[in-house]
Amino acid sequence: MPSILYEVRDGVGIITLNRPDKLNAVNREMALLLKEKLNACAADKQVRCIYITGAGKAFCAGQDLTEVDPDNEDTNLILREQYNPLVWKIRTIEKPVVGAVNGLAAGAGANLAFCCDVVIATESAYFTQAFSKIGLIPDTGGTYILPRFVGWQKASGMMMLGDKIGAIEGEKMGMLYKVFPDAVFEEETFKIAKQLANMPTKSLAMIKHALNFSAIYSFKEQLDVEDEFQKIALHSHDYKEGVKAFLEKRAPEFKGE
Repeated sequence: MPSILYEVRDGVGIITLNRPDKLNAVNREMALLLKEKLNACAADKQVRCIYITGAGKAFCAGQDLTEVDPDNEDTNLILREQYNPLVWKIRTIEKPVVGAVNGLAAGAGANLAFCCDVVIATESAYFTQAFSKIGLIPDTGGTYILPRFVGWQKASGMMMLGDKIGAIEGEKMGMLYKVFPDAVFEEETFKIAKQLANMPTKSLAMIKHALNFSAIYSFKEQLDVEDEFQKIALHSHDYKEGVKAFLEKRAPEFKGE
């Protein structure tokens, strides 16, 4: 079986990490296939939302350590060639990305999920920054994103101690958008992905970019970012359609244009 499964349904590109016997730990093949499928989603006009989940009982257990040689000084090439391009792609792709965390999300697997635009977890899922337990530091964007989710102290403690954080606690901390019971998780998360796919995805892409800028810009600079993106949005088909549909009291038909 391929390490990544892919299908398009109802405008949603569904990417499934598919090494369930390894808790979807990432090897080189999986990383390259995931990047390939993200590129396919970016290029396919029929795909208006991307949905990433895991097969089996885990979302992703992080790096497959059987591919790591601790005596090889170039081991961090894995980071530069695999993980960094992946999370950069997720953060810059001009379509909303839903991280549907169906179970364990550890190390790079947790941070891969956190890079998604909307992170949703099943009640039985849990997250851990497991890096310190093998003498490493969090990567895959974790040191950047997690403090912005939960604050400095929580992030520092989670990273240094490697605590397991359950989905319900994670939602309260601000790590997740929503948590659903296991029995309805797939149905409810895909419903959110379909909703995003039917929205004005051009404006969603600009929301995403604006949020990226907000992490580094001053308040004044961010006002300029909002002004620039709003100028583009005001000339879009979907803005005109949205206003027209509101005035005509009907459901809008957005095109992502």
